[in-house]
Amino acid sequence: MVKAEQMYEGKAKKVFATDDPNICIVSYKDDATALDGLKKGTITGKGVINNRLTNHLMKLLEKEGVPTHFVEELNDRETAVKRVTIVPLEVIIRNVAAGSFSKRFGVEEGVVLKTPSLEFSYKNDDLHDPMINEYHIYALGLATKEEIATITNYAFKVNDFLKEYLLGFGIELIDFKLEFGKLPDGTIVLADEISPDTCRFWDAKTHEKLDKDRFRRDMGGVEDAYNEIMRRILGE
Repeated sequence: MVKAEQMYEGKAKKVFATDDPNICIVSYKDDATALDGLKKGTITGKGVINNRLTNHLMKLLEKEGVPTHFVEELNDRETAVKRVTIVPLEVIIRNVAAGSFSKRFGVEEGVVLKTPSLEFSYKNDDLHDPMINEYHIYALGLATKEEIATITNYAFKVNDFLKEYLLGFGIELIDFKLEFGKLPDGTIVLADEISPDTCRFWDAKTHEKLDKDRFRRDMGGVEDAYNEIMRRILGE
């Protein structure tokens, strides 16, 4: 596999074409952004942690019946993935009130929700990723009813598995964001990443935050938190 021209650069990753039209290479950066891009910085080593953790979790999820874009980890920062068309939705599952959910609904952060909640945001930086409901999704042609049913099923499957898996390492899964893509034949697969950038991880006993909130809220100890997640899950 030969790495070719850069196709895209986002806030946390670069995507490169390869000599195989069906395979891309994702390269994880240490750049960090928050607050809708207003806050910018660097989290040293973040790219390595997010790459390796994402690949580890995606391989486990494949075994649980959730298809993913993962193909092969090439090195600490780069991974070969299936080329997909991203469904322009952020799929957010919440188990515990935190962040924007707490602000929107006036629920104290840390309150365990009676059932896991699912919400969609429209992936559009210019519009600041607004919340969107299923009727909006169908009206705008962003996804079909069948695709949303598949995405919803996979999202809750991911939640069920990750909650139990992470608890084994003393990590409580508060909430997380997923993105899904479509293969050329229309098959829906889990894409993007699963990392402290996209998940809220709390220590199950102390409720210490072990995720990007430490950067977002100027709490300090950001690198330590990311490294702690890596140490617990991958033993490194």
